[in-house]
Amino acid sequence: MSLPNDYLEYPKRGHGMDHDRYTWSMLKDRPAVTWPNGARVALWVVTQLQWFPLDMKPAIPVPAGMARPYPDSWNYTLRDYGNRIGVYRIFKVLDKLGIRSSVAINSALAEMYPYLLEQVVARDWEVIANGLDMGHPHHGDMDSQEEAALIKGVLETLRSISGQAVRGWLSPIRSESMNTPDLAAAEGIEYLCDWANDDMPYPFETASGTILNMPHTMELDDQQILITLRHTEQEYVDQLKDQFDCLYAESESSGGRIMAINLNPWVTGQAYRIKALEGALSYIMSHDGVWSATGAEILDAYKAQG
Repeated sequence: MSLPNDYLEYPKRGHGMDHDRYTWSMLKDRPAVTWPNGARVALWVVTQLQWFPLDMKPAIPVPAGMARPYPDSWNYTLRDYGNRIGVYRIFKVLDKLGIRSSVAINSALAEMYPYLLEQVVARDWEVIANGLDMGHPHHGDMDSQEEAALIKGVLETLRSISGQAVRGWLSPIRSESMNTPDLAAAEGIEYLCDWANDDMPYPFETASGTILNMPHTMELDDQQILITLRHTEQEYVDQLKDQFDCLYAESESSGGRIMAINLNPWVTGQAYRIKALEGALSYIMSHDGVWSATGAEILDAYKAQG
């Protein structure tokens, strides 16, 4: 049986990438970046504060979402443990080590638990928009007007409660529609965290102009390493150290680097894991030339270099 003539037809088929969001380039061919005060590595810790609704019925599967028949109180309360207890252990460790964090938060959680956002603002940490909640991921079948209203509402809520400009966007579970970057940029978002294809920021084109995509890696996400891949706490520490050692060595000859670490308080905020996190971060901060910075601070330093 032969294939139909249109089997291999694709309207965007051609040389290069199948989108025009950015110009393809290799990091080794780009100009070296310098950080403030001659720092070699920008340490970008992103703490995620999320709400997983008990009655989640998303259009697409959500990793770490409710996995048992309704009501899934086991998974629901474990996620809520992070917002009630685990995050305060993380606050304590970061404060002790002088590390500032960006905090990616669902707007629904910010409304329900405003004291969490108060803790973030009091520390002069950055708020990143992380969508409405984990039951509303963005996806390709979304109506563009509904998605635009969703993004607008999320940003209005977070900006109102935090008093910050809220310049960064991280989609729930990093899931986007084809319109998400355009709609976020139209509401004043200056950097995106969803695309995990680089170690450094790069220009990202939207209908409202050029923003930046930031290297918010999934490889060092505690949920990915400890829950999904089932690595041990010591393996998690070793991976954080190995990542830092490699970036620190590269920075000696290739310019500044960024080390992004993503923390879920219901994971590393557990009593038996917090020591591992503190050990890894202490190791990183013991080196000269480490700049603890928020995503917005990294963005500004990068943009200042033209």
